[in-house]
Amino acid sequence: MSQVYHYRAPFTLESGEMLPEVDIVYDTFGELNEAKDNVIWVCHALTANSDVADWWPHTVEEGRFLDPSRYFIICANFLGSHYGTTSPLSINPTTGEKYYYDFPRITVRDMVRCHQLLARHLGIERVKMLIGSSIGGFQCMEWAIMEPHFMEHLVLIATTTCSEPWAAAFNESQRMAIRLDRSWGERCDDAGLDGMAVARSIALISYRGGAAYNATQQDNDADISFERRAHSYQQYQGEKLRRRFNAISYYRLSEAVDSHNIARGRGSVAEALRAIEARTLVVAISSDILFPPEAHIPLREHISDVEYHLIESEFGHDGFLVEHDKLNRIITNFINTK
Repeated sequence: MSQVYHYRAPFTLESGEMLPEVDIVYDTFGELNEAKDNVIWVCHALTANSDVADWWPHTVEEGRFLDPSRYFIICANFLGSHYGTTSPLSINPTTGEKYYYDFPRITVRDMVRCHQLLARHLGIERVKMLIGSSIGGFQCMEWAIMEPHFMEHLVLIATTTCSEPWAAAFNESQRMAIRLDRSWGERCDDAGLDGMAVARSIALISYRGGAAYNATQQDNDADISFERRAHSYQQYQGEKLRRRFNAISYYRLSEAVDSHNIARGRGSVAEALRAIEARTLVVAISSDILFPPEAHIPLREHISDVEYHLIESEFGHDGFLVEHDKLNRIITNFINTK
């Protein structure tokens, strides 16, 4: 069941802008042991939430790497996401109205600093494992650099040290689609939703890639057809997000993704990664076109204690959601090996 930590003090963002206060929603699974050494902290991906069991299939189960009978699992909804943590849909205590477009731009480092506030509130000084995929991996990387002693094990899945122009181009195309929505700019909860549905269909192309589409969206007959299975899939995925997410939040989060660069203010990627002290597992996915295997090379080369695995999968970047059995074997062996 979700809980809320109310941080009733000003929170200064990396940009210099300030939020008067912050709410942080989080979920826990399992029990914290007496020694407080069985904590696993999960950093979630872009449109996920703090309920890991909801969005990461077959992970929060007995015998899996997020086994609630062994571990105390924490996941916090990150800053800017509208699943409870302070976001564009939150009330601005200064005005008494929802932020909407007044919600400031945020960075991944801002998200991590919120996680750190929650960890201190919960009395968690060190975790057995910090794990994240995609933007979840961004958060884990930043955290491991900012607080090297906080985690014993670090798991980075389908992620990268910075948002390359290729990924940023997808994000800007999505924002262009949102801005073209005639309702964009209106101060209401459902502004920009049609544009966001189009944006999501753009994103899915980068998440899956050609191999996944060709394997799962083939048409069944040889007759001429102007209505393809891939068409309905794109429409379905856009509508699915439209029903559950907020366009202003999506817009701000895509900007946060584009801000990601662990070298910012730290000299270089190599220097930043050398600050990581945790025993680290890096997992790439063979068909990932968003963060391809070669994007993981700096992690392999510059983290001092690192183990690398490449998962063969046709599901692209979304392989981290689909290939749970392969992930489970790799991560379970990693966390159980001294």
